[in-house]
Amino acid sequence: MVTLNDIAERTGVTVATVSNALRNRGRVAEQTRARILAVAEELGYEVNLRARHLRIGRTDTIAFIAPSFHDYFSGLADEIAVEVEAGRRHLVLERTAARTENEREAISLTRLQMFDGVLLSTVGLDREDIARAQSRVPLVVLSEREMPATVDHVMLANEDGARLATAHMIDGGARNIVVLGGSTAPDLGIASSRRAGWEAAHSDAGIVADPRLIVPLPDFSMHDAREAVRRLLRDGVRFDAVFAVTDVVALGAMSALTGHGCRIPQDIQVAGFDNIATSDYLSPGLTSVDPDHRGVAHTAMRLLARRIAGDPGPAEHIVVPVSLVVRGSTRAR
Repeated sequence: MVTLNDIAERTGVTVATVSNALRNRGRVAEQTRARILAVAEELGYEVNLRARHLRIGRTDTIAFIAPSFHDYFSGLADEIAVEVEAGRRHLVLERTAARTENEREAISLTRLQMFDGVLLSTVGLDREDIARAQSRVPLVVLSEREMPATVDHVMLANEDGARLATAHMIDGGARNIVVLGGSTAPDLGIASSRRAGWEAAHSDAGIVADPRLIVPLPDFSMHDAREAVRRLLRDGVRFDAVFAVTDVVALGAMSALTGHGCRIPQDIQVAGFDNIATSDYLSPGLTSVDPDHRGVAHTAMRLLARRIAGDPGPAEHIVVPVSLVVRGSTRAR
């Protein structure tokens, strides 16, 4: 490995001068600096980043750990990258495939030592896992489930968003609205909170929500969503709208409906949640709840920067507001 001594011997200056030139600090004549940089490149000198990180106590690297980087997470990762780059840091992405064992490995001590801070989107970790990770490195959790009071936590206004989408379809004349991917079980993240918003919109309108129209899914995939809607149609279930808990689920529903000869929105309205890029390019375009990726990224990075700077203040739990983007898949009176 090429060292500072090697460059000093080749250029005839001191090691301190070489160090100052490579780090662009101190008073080094431009001609001398240029000669040192040329020799360093010629010899193939590389900064020992591990040693540098140990010396200065930071890596200038932020990790974003998420279940995947498709659809919702792709837009969020892009906005996080903008925030990280603005702070002159580097971003590392790690995918867990929504597996709890992968999430535990991702927040192991060996892994966390590589980063100044971590943004973690978890689906399976319990409170003890989160508390242990928080003690090792600055951590902000992005999750739609309840988190320990001691950890910084950012989540979406899931119930509000579902309420907006459902109320919009009720205003368009719908009375029998399927909540596709919903669940009556407690604390199941978006399956529970977005179903609660669906119920609230019915209550606001003085309509009794039919529990038979709560349709759980084994996975929030287009395939499972399409098969579930096909079963509803095959079984003769009466419904005139679908609120899908994600846009991906909505895409599966639309495929089943159009394949069955249903017109969207004339026969059946459809709305989703996430406002993924694809939603604007469908025919008709998909009405969807916009999760404000920019707001989530900015809030999460603000909290993380606070912890990296050593702020010992109480944890913040922030709910980021959402909005409804209306497109052609729903009707307006």
